[in-house]
Amino acid sequence: MKKQTIFITGAGSGLGKGTAIGLAQQGHNVIAAVHTWEQMSRFKEELADTDYKKQIELIKIDILDPIDRKRAWDYDVDILVNNAGRAETGPMAEIPVNYLREVMEVNTFGTLEFSQPFIKKMVKKKKGKVIFLSSIAGLVTNPFLGAYNASKHALEAVVQCLRDELQPFGVTVATINPGPFETGFNDRAYDSYKQWFDEEVNFTPKKDIEKAAEQMGKMQLDPQIMIDKMVEIIPQEKHNFRTIHTEEFIAMCKEYQERQYKIQTDEIDESKK
Repeated sequence: MKKQTIFITGAGSGLGKGTAIGLAQQGHNVIAAVHTWEQMSRFKEELADTDYKKQIELIKIDILDPIDRKRAWDYDVDILVNNAGRAETGPMAEIPVNYLREVMEVNTFGTLEFSQPFIKKMVKKKKGKVIFLSSIAGLVTNPFLGAYNASKHALEAVVQCLRDELQPFGVTVATINPGPFETGFNDRAYDSYKQWFDEEVNFTPKKDIEKAAEQMGKMQLDPQIMIDKMVEIIPQEKHNFRTIHTEEFIAMCKEYQERQYKIQTDEIDESKK
């Protein structure tokens, strides 16, 4: 396989970090963009005695920070992997809308804005690839995860438009849509509502949110399964536009979408019961 230069955001933890390591082990040159200096320090320590440390360049990048973005845009890469993301939980009728704005800013608006200068370079070269880490949450909805669902549904539309618009310029665009994996991301998301939720003020029963969090916890899978799939897909020249993993979630997403054409106004989707 051709060795490539791959820039991956959100590489300080979870799937992003594991994928950066996996790609480096394959011999690719990886620019691993981490969100905080603390993440960088830990990552450096972990790389110290490895035989692939020369394949990874660590850089501190907050995709919303103008100074960080400007530094990132100096790189000339073969593949950009937009993995950085944020989630907030809470009932959509009660969540402070500013939290929704912040999630949308990171997962949708900021991700597109961060990508555009890389895309322009790729268009000039008539080659390049941009991968967006979406989620099955961009194809279905989950109890009390509406802010994240909204951001990923919006991202799906953005990426599909980019795919069709950039194909004539030789630039490949694709999504990777993980299911729930035990990286800590989902657990932190389902804790976030506690920052503002007040049982004396909010009408949504707290026990319902706790039940949804518990159900999410039971669904989570070994993240190495997803990391292996990302390491496999990212360098490939040709593959499906959308990679949902694990595969059993493909049927779940299709069935959910189909039900939305039939569900009545007095019904609740069966996945929410």
